[in-house]
Amino acid sequence: MLTLNHVSKTYLKSGKKAVDDICLTIEDGDIYGFIGPNGAGKSTTIKSIVGIHSFEGEITLNGLSLADDEISFKKQIAYVPDNPDLYEHLSGIGYIDFVCSVYGVGAEKNERIHRYAAMFGIEDKLGDPIKTYSHGMKQKVALIAALCHEPKLMVLDEPFVGLDPKAAHDLKEVMKNLCAEGKSIFFSSHVLEVVEKLCNKVAIIKDGKIVASGRTEEIAGDSLEEKFLELFHE
Repeated sequence: MLTLNHVSKTYLKSGKKAVDDICLTIEDGDIYGFIGPNGAGKSTTIKSIVGIHSFEGEITLNGLSLADDEISFKKQIAYVPDNPDLYEHLSGIGYIDFVCSVYGVGAEKNERIHRYAAMFGIEDKLGDPIKTYSHGMKQKVALIAALCHEPKLMVLDEPFVGLDPKAAHDLKEVMKNLCAEGKSIFFSSHVLEVVEKLCNKVAIIKDGKIVASGRTEEIAGDSLEEKFLELFHE
């Protein structure tokens, strides 16, 4: 279970409070959607959860505090940003092997790499340098690396951007299967239809504050898009 307890983030240079006193709980088995307009604080919240940004408040995962035990906390998670910044001098397989070694993936590594590479249709491209990849290819490599160490929590920022329709469909099925096993997924997206169909819970952020959160059907009512537009109607 991931818990955000009164989490805030202020950028020192600008003085802007990008995240303002957020409280959220992502339970085991949740596919939790995180939505809001550009600049609302989604990516800042995500970067705080994964330890990239400093923050005020407390973030815990399965009883471990990010502030108190950063390494143990990060061992339980995988993070895929909206624009994966991979080591471009490596090949795709070289990068995935590197991530697997960091997380201590053992004998099961090759089977997992083969399974996910086949699913995303890039087995024959893994030997190529990452610098030759398209954005979608980089996204697939980052997702394979994240999935191979079977994290307890996946944190994804716009995970479907750049993926072809089949890859997007396959990723959704993987997400459902992981959560059926008791793992959790927290992801941002501007594609409200995907969030409404895929997520059992959703939170909406506006100007750094959570303005609605809970079970998707309760938040969305007849339509998540209509609810979203209602909240952001000027």
